[in-house]
Amino acid sequence: MKKLILYIAGVFLFVGCANGQPKQNEDAMASLPKPKAGEAIATFGGGCFWSMSEAMSELKGVNKVVSGYAGGNTKNPTYEEVSTRTTNHAETVQVYYDSKVISYATIADAFFFAHDPTTLNRQGPDEGTDYRSIAFYRTPEEKNILLATIKKVNQSKHYNNPIVTQVVPFTVFYAAENYHQGYYKTHLDQPYIASVSTPKVMKFRKAMAVDLKPEFRK
Repeated sequence: MKKLILYIAGVFLFVGCANGQPKQNEDAMASLPKPKAGEAIATFGGGCFWSMSEAMSELKGVNKVVSGYAGGNTKNPTYEEVSTRTTNHAETVQVYYDSKVISYATIADAFFFAHDPTTLNRQGPDEGTDYRSIAFYRTPEEKNILLATIKKVNQSKHYNNPIVTQVVPFTVFYAAENYHQGYYKTHLDQPYIASVSTPKVMKFRKAMAVDLKPEFRK
């Protein structure tokens, strides 16, 4: 009986991101803001966007992070559609930042520390192409920075295995439903957030300590 209880608890704790929240208002999509004057944009996918969004938002110079979908071929996809893996979209975050405060190179570094870029189509308990590691570039310079960062991280042996992140040109980003925006902060006690997302955010804070906003430094 004790083993059965532990098994059930384990399943509950490590339920994937797709089943980690109540179904609610799935048609209420967030609005996608236009960049302000002097504001740049970067777009990345690295597993469940709840922890990635939180991690990137903690960097100094980052003004806003929007969770959404990119990399696929379905217009205006919903979370439910992306989760079925028929759209080819990945869960993605779009980062709005002040390039006078933080560089694209630093944000690229942060991205590779905010998730495990060495696992193909998988992040922890989340498995599938919608959880793949993918980085979108808007200019040749950004592409070169991403490739150089991958080379640097591989050579550092920070990870035991080589990076498998896709590096592709940006085409379009669709904002996810409203309830996904800032989900991490409002669901800290949820089992998935507590057991999967929070450890990733803590690891990120340690790796990017000097680049964090003051309130996230220890």
